[in-house]
Amino acid sequence: MSHDTQSKLIYMANQIATFFKSQPESEAAQGVATHINKFWEPRMRRQLFEIIDQGGHGLSPLVAQAAPLIKRPETAATAPH
Repeated sequence: MSHDTQSKLIYMANQIATFFKSQPESEAAQGVATHINKFWEPRMRRQLFEIIDQGGHGLSPLVAQAAPLIKRPETAATAPH
């Protein structure tokens, strides 16, 4: 993944987190995850998890908190044949 693509995904994820920060704390992470699950295609979520798996540098703490609630897409290696 290019640095430009990675930067754009981090920016987008953090923008979503900024919006949901205004929600009650108990609902904010779920809101971030629901939005990403609903509106991000599997390729974008796969790339987000690449960032998370490499330490999540640059991501809002709220995005990191939402990560376990985000649907991790299958990779080519884990897809059923």
